[in-house]
Amino acid sequence: MAKQFAGKSVAVIGAGWAGCAAAVELARAGHQVTLFEAARTLGGRARRVATDRRQLDNGQHILLGAYRETLRLMALVGVDREAALLNLPLQMRYPPHGGGMDFVAPRLPAPLHLLAALLRAKGLARADKMSLARFSSTARWMGWQLHNDCSVSELLQRFDQTDRLIQLMWRPLCLAALNTPPERASAQVFLNVLRDSLGAKRAASDMLLPRADLSKLFPDAAAAYLAKHGGTVRSGAKVRRLQRESDDAGQAAGAWRLEVSGEAVGGTWGASFDGVVLACAPPQAAVLLHDIAASEAAIATLCAGLTAFEAETITTCYLQYEPALRLALPMYALLDAPERYHWGQFVFDRGQLDAAQAGLLAVVVSASAEAAAMAQPLLAEAIAVQLATVFERPELGTPQWFKVITEKRATFACTPGLQRPANATGLAGLAIAGDYTASDYPATLESAVRSGVAAAAGLWDAPPRPG
Repeated sequence: MAKQFAGKSVAVIGAGWAGCAAAVELARAGHQVTLFEAARTLGGRARRVATDRRQLDNGQHILLGAYRETLRLMALVGVDREAALLNLPLQMRYPPHGGGMDFVAPRLPAPLHLLAALLRAKGLARADKMSLARFSSTARWMGWQLHNDCSVSELLQRFDQTDRLIQLMWRPLCLAALNTPPERASAQVFLNVLRDSLGAKRAASDMLLPRADLSKLFPDAAAAYLAKHGGTVRSGAKVRRLQRESDDAGQAAGAWRLEVSGEAVGGTWGASFDGVVLACAPPQAAVLLHDIAASEAAIATLCAGLTAFEAETITTCYLQYEPALRLALPMYALLDAPERYHWGQFVFDRGQLDAAQAGLLAVVVSASAEAAAMAQPLLAEAIAVQLATVFERPELGTPQWFKVITEKRATFACTPGLQRPANATGLAGLAIAGDYTASDYPATLESAVRSGVAAAAGLWDAPPRPG
């Protein structure tokens, strides 16, 4: 960041991964940062939660080796990558008797790792393998770019992908990466993810499974980093109002006034800052920008965009068994078939990631609005029966206990041609950050972190205002 801005006071509103990234970058640049979070736990939509059973995450995540900014900031704040993440080669592996496939990329230089994985893949016919090879070569030839965006389903049809490959490879990858069904998901964003993983160096396609809880994985360490660099973290502090301060003549000055409430500030508290990064969810950001929108046309337009996102749901079903229970692998893909009440799409053996969670399985259902509408005991029972069936292990049908955690606004629907706002608001000293801002990526941890970094870097670099 430019030296003339060093030492300014900055408020970051929202301690999700975007807000934590912005706060770390601002503190590293020498600014006085105060990080506000309405909840008591840091992490936003990727955090730990205390339940009546045990401490869990609000969802299971997979990071990729391509997440360069996330991994950089984790290292910066002192997170030991080897201890915090289990590194697996790119894979799509189904239970041996579940009618799926077994696709594992060996640790060879790219693109040889994909060629070897394709040749060794089990459960795919020759036509399926040729289909996958054709997709990869054509996408590379196109530079992973489309002239006009379309749905992932339409893209796969254009590339003559087989029904089986779509079912076993492309659909689960689309759901995992974009949390949007292929028939509604953006093909260009999907290609962007494939470009930076399948189309890059082998290590970029590695799958990184968190061993630590999601708050500990980065947000908690970011808060500690902030404290060491003179910053302040106020959790349990909700920002109620954001206003531009005026000078004696009634003209807008350079500072921003926040009104905050909560136990962390002793009830109600107000303070002024040189800059503000809005890193809360789009609806909350729109509420805070409401007063400014009344006098700023650009902010009014931004608010309209912030309220237009369509939310997508993610459900994670935790099933606890005897501690001795263990799957052969730490992660499997599952064939979801809602018509047969097979809702699970991926299952994770948490005991292989954290010994304290032995016997705990986490089953993920992306784009899960239909599943989330079910009564939780019925959904958990259906998922347990699904596991018992596909693994041919009857004991999986009777867990000791379950916990279903649903994030109803986990991500936005990543649809073709979706317009996403820039970090800059047009007002110096005010930026927005979040996985929903303009990016090549869908709503992932990496897009959140990149957005936070970009917001911090451009906080005072407002573009010229029209008129």
